Amino acid sequence: MPTVIRKTRETLMEVRRGVLHAVSWQVKSGIWDPPTDVYETEDAYIVRMEIAGMREENFDVLVQNDTLYIMGFRPHFPARHAYHQMEIRSGKFTTVIKLPGSVEVDDALAEYQDGFLTITLPKELSKG
Repeated sequence: MPTVIRKTRETLMEVRRGVLHAVSWQVKSGIWDPPTDVYETEDAYIVRMEIAGMREENFDVLVQNDTLYIMGFRPHFPARHAYHQMEIRSGKFTTVIKLPGSVEVDDALAEYQDGFLTITLPKELSKG
């Protein structure tokens, strides 16, 4: 099961990289974005990413300052083929999602099953 990591301090390079990925300023980059749904229930925010052909160890999931970062690598199986159509992306990917509210990172759960990565981020309980 991929582990959701809380990171509290960013280096300047990490901030710049996050901004560049978020606004897609990568020119001729091999980085791509798998299809991703973000929705909420009464108790949690759910992120569901369609990304077949991977293993759990190929994902990094990080929550930092109410932003979710999902990074990974889908391997390409090189073979000499004369492609007539090629739509399945491979290589590095990064998805950056601004969470709609605060979450309990310590209770977050990431599961990869049947080609979908599902991340459940429980909403932070209001104190008061």
